[in-house]
Amino acid sequence: MTLAKGKAPRRGLEPLMDRPPVAEPQVNQHSISKTPGIEGEQPDPLRYTAPKRLKLVGIIALCIFLSVLAWGLLSRLSASHHLASSTGNASIPVVSIINPQSNGTPRNLVLPGNVRAYTHAPIYAQVSGYLKQWRFDIGARVKAGDVLAEIETPDLDQQLLQARANLASADANEALSLTTARRWNALLAKDAVSQQDADEKNGDLASKIAAVQAAEANLRGLQALQAFKSILAPFDGVVTARNTDVGALVTVGGATPLFTVDDEHRLRIYVQVPQVYSAEVKPGSNATFTVPEYPDRSFQASLSTTATAIDPISGSLLVQYQADNSTGLLHPGDYAQVHIDLPTDSEAVTVPPSALVFRDAGMEVATLGPGGHVEMKGVTIGRDLGTVVEIASGLTHADKVIDNPPDSLEQGDVVRVAPSDAKGAATNG
Repeated sequence: MTLAKGKAPRRGLEPLMDRPPVAEPQVNQHSISKTPGIEGEQPDPLRYTAPKRLKLVGIIALCIFLSVLAWGLLSRLSASHHLASSTGNASIPVVSIINPQSNGTPRNLVLPGNVRAYTHAPIYAQVSGYLKQWRFDIGARVKAGDVLAEIETPDLDQQLLQARANLASADANEALSLTTARRWNALLAKDAVSQQDADEKNGDLASKIAAVQAAEANLRGLQALQAFKSILAPFDGVVTARNTDVGALVTVGGATPLFTVDDEHRLRIYVQVPQVYSAEVKPGSNATFTVPEYPDRSFQASLSTTATAIDPISGSLLVQYQADNSTGLLHPGDYAQVHIDLPTDSEAVTVPPSALVFRDAGMEVATLGPGGHVEMKGVTIGRDLGTVVEIASGLTHADKVIDNPPDSLEQGDVVRVAPSDAKGAATNG
């Protein structure tokens, strides 16, 4: 290989021919020993032969690795099995069990009531005019026949005068007709006049008598209206409203009564009893009631009658109680809370409201069945007593009710009883 003139050869690119020849290694035949177990085989001078101690260490390390691997796999499998078991146990709801209690306490039904006067009379005007004066204001106690107010009736007075004049005219015409008829009847007896003429005179007399009767009736009617110029109290009671004043125009058929008089010696208390209790409320039974103005005092009332019909709108029975009010403490229009005593139902049981579950099928209660399976039972609520609810039907004393059940709980689900409840159930058993 010829280099360009004037240029030095690059390092590493010298011609091979310029390098000295590599001497082949000389093998000492006496230093080579035969490999045990392989007769006549020549050992490879480049092969590395590991010491026996190093092989032993490798075997031990391999055994340790396999042991660690096996232990890890077993631990992993055990943890997975434990996790699956824990997850399965955690998925089973833990519930608390309660026993339905007997409702041995007297049943007391509390309902709102409206207090009304024993007799209530709104008084309207029967004649038109102007109020001349009133004599009793609200709160005044009156006797039957007392004059509450007087009305001036100028138009009625003139009509009365005219009616009297009409009656006097009718009386005069009747007297003249009577004289004429008598004369014609006497002439008829002598055949001096015809029968026709005599009948006409008698017919005129009958007409005049009827006119007198009509005039008398008109006069009596106006005289009756004159009596309504004085507004009288219809019975003994209290004036509870006065809706007019002196000089006010009074007309017949007004929408607002002039006075209202109430008889308050006894009161009527009206109560709407739900249909479910209507059969248990009978005439003669007693009740107590309270009013807001006397919160610490209760009053006695007795059931006098019922409407004997269920209101289709409210689904309740109208019941009337009566109470003595001779002391005058109570007032018509009061709002009352009526406490009605009902017969005790020995079959009814009570549970906390937290045990109730409202589903599409209605109100239900979850109970614990055989094998820890859930049984959903439909129930009918009797009364809400606040802290507990009375179950009219659907539960017995032997049922084990699940308190505060999860919303996802369904028929046939498996549940676990809380340890404290399970211990208590075993003790009670």
